[in-house]
Formats: sequence, structure tokens, C-alpha cells
Amino acid sequence: MTTDDLTLNPAGLMRLMTWLSPSFPVGSYTYSHGVEYAVEDGRVGSADTLINWVEGVLEFGAGRIDAVLFCAAWRAALTGDEDALFDIGVEADCWRGTSEMALEATAQGRAFVSTVSKVWGDGVLTRWADQMRENDRLPSYPVAVGIAAAVAKVPLREALTAFLHAMAANLVSSAVRLVPLGQTDGVRSLSSLDKAVSIAVEHAMKTELDDLGAAAPMVDWTSMKHETQYTRLFRS
Repeated sequence: MTTDDLTLNPAGLMRLMTWLSPSFPVGSYTYSHGVEYAVEDGRVGSADTLINWVEGVLEFGAGRIDAVLFCAAWRAALTGDEDALFDIGVEADCWRGTSEMALEATAQGRAFVSTVSKVWGDGVLTRWADQMRENDRLPSYPVAVGIAAAVAKVPLREALTAFLHAMAANLVSSAVRLVPLGQTDGVRSLSSLDKAVSIAVEHAMKTELDDLGAAAPMVDWTSMKHETQYTRLFRS
């Protein structure tokens, strides 16, 4: 079976919506990915600066990294290549610029695996997480969601688009609370990010792991500064 053989079906769509819903217990609302310090430092203080910041994350930062990892995991899971899944999981550990970003990826990864396994049963995702744990590794969130989407036969493009949209929505939500921005400005900001999400999806689907790279030093810097920020609402 290949990517072209899959079409989005109602069952797969509902699972995808459930997994990426704010109510799914991965704790995504507790992370700002450095936005909290960016607001304190005056780098994000309006809808326009927020849109620019999130576009940078999607094009040059964790959005770029996570999307390529997601694609690689989805393809390996679809073909049942569990050795490749382990290697992808290990590689995901190497692409975290700060301790808080590592926490963000692995804490959500563990929570996602735990919930999916309890609700939908053991399988490829659980075996992958067990192998990671046996080798003193932690499951990364984008890899875990990519595996689950492939197992549920959710097409790659739709799954990745929903995943990156959820990432953008979470960053916008954090800024709505921190700046603060009005709800309308929050929705307007998220709507303005549609093109950036689409571009990130197209890029990731054409990028091999060997060609993976990122360049978002300011996002990494705000994450590092957040570690010692005096007053914090978020974990990253």
C-alpha cells in the first residue's frame, strides 16, 4: 500500500480530530514554545508580529523538523518497518534545541502513546514506544502521531496538515492569553497561517531525513530565556 492508495474516510477523520483536539490529554495547552518569553521581550505583541513568529516556526523551526519526522514515521509505519521507526524516534531526540523543547516533544509523546494504547489497543505504536523505552529513549510527539495516523490509514497529506494546523493553533492560543489578544484577532491570526501550513506540508512531503535542517535561533533563544523567566504561565 502506498500514499496514493489511501483516501480520507469518516472513521479516520474522526480519529484525527479526536487526537488533535485541545481536549485530548497530551497537555498541549501548557506549552508556548518560547512565545511566553517572546511576549515579555516585546517581540510578539500584536496579531501581525504573532503571525510572523509562527510562520517562522513553521518554515524554519520545529514545524519544519516535526513535519519531516512525521512524514518519515508515517511512511515507515504504513509499510510495517519497525526498525526504521526506532531509528526515526532516535533521530527525533537529536532535533531539540533546548531542554524545554525536548520536554514539550517527549511529554506530549508519552501522553499520546498512553492514551491511544488504552483507548484503541496495543499495536505498532505501543511496540515502538516500548522499544524506545527499553533503549532509554522517550517517544517524540510528531513521530507518535505519524505512526498512529498511518495505522489508522489516514492519508499523509491530511494527517500532516491537521497536525501542523494544531501546532499553529496552540501557539496562537498561547499568545491570545499572553499578549493578550482578542479572540477575533486570534482567529484572524490562525486564518492568516493557512498558507504557511500548506507550504510546510508540501516541503515536508518532499524532504528526506538526510536533508533535514532548521534555522530558527531566535525561537531557540526565547526558549532558553524562558527556562529562567521570573513569572511563567507555560512550561516552555
